[in-house]
Amino acid sequence: MKINRVDHIGIAVPNLQEAKKFYEEVLGIKITKEDEVIEDQKVKVSFVPCGEVELELLESTTEDGPIAKYLAKNGGRSGIQHVALNVDNIEEAIAEMKEKGVRMIDEAPRYGAGNSSIAFVHPKASGILVELAQRLDETK
Repeated sequence: MKINRVDHIGIAVPNLQEAKKFYEEVLGIKITKEDEVIEDQKVKVSFVPCGEVELELLESTTEDGPIAKYLAKNGGRSGIQHVALNVDNIEEAIAEMKEKGVRMIDEAPRYGAGNSSIAFVHPKASGILVELAQRLDETK
């Protein structure tokens, strides 16, 4: 498995529009991508460009979604929910992790925001939630 770079940092937020205002109005970062809803993950996403890494702002679309649960555990405060690492081949990355005995949340790739194929590594493996991400619009 080849890790190319940090792809993005996922930040759970209680209100996506309010969070975006901070990055745009206070920090002066222009958000150029449209928000995206990923129904099966119960999340609405906005990517904030920040050099070679993006910040992925995540707002829950339901009261029982993973982001809602994260916020509830953290007193409703925003916080880093996961770190995503860019890989060349998501299927190979999952297979390698499993061969090494690493517990995966996703045994197979699934669609992720930003036109990517993703799989989450269980946080018990490293102490944090790690996402492996292959951008589908990037060439291998």
